[in-house]
Amino acid sequence: MQHPSAEPVLFEATTTPPPGLSPRGLRILAGGVVLASMVIGCLFAWLGAWPILGFTGAEAALVLGLLALHRRWSRRTSETLTLAGGMLTIRRTDWRGRRESVALDPYWTRLLLEERPGRVSALLLRHHRATVEIGTSLGEEQKRDLAEALDDALRRYRSPVFDNPQLRED
Repeated sequence: MQHPSAEPVLFEATTTPPPGLSPRGLRILAGGVVLASMVIGCLFAWLGAWPILGFTGAEAALVLGLLALHRRWSRRTSETLTLAGGMLTIRRTDWRGRRESVALDPYWTRLLLEERPGRVSALLLRHHRATVEIGTSLGEEQKRDLAEALDDALRRYRSPVFDNPQLRED
């Protein structure tokens, strides 16, 4: 159970890998793999190389099994960024379910979007000498959106606007 924090959450974002194929698309792909395997197996059986049937069946099962494992593992993977309580916290869960947490002082943390020619940019958080890459499962556009939102939140944290009722003009 989480206890309510004295300070409000200034920023929170959760990133997950793209879902990939829909269940319908996955069924179509599985049907295509099985059909291709059957066609190749039947062709080789017709040519007299019937032992190939077992190999094509095993190959199709391996492809479909790896596809299902990848889909299951990618559902577990997530990364949550939270700016609250004077800390920028990065909580990660990998495909095995292992959790990792990194806490940085948001006042000293700098955000950097590093361009990499021919590849998706890297979104980095620099704190003193430590560098943490975030949003590794995101595409280029999503990284830019996350960078913009997080940079805005960090800027608001570093330069708060205080509302003093005594200084208001009536």
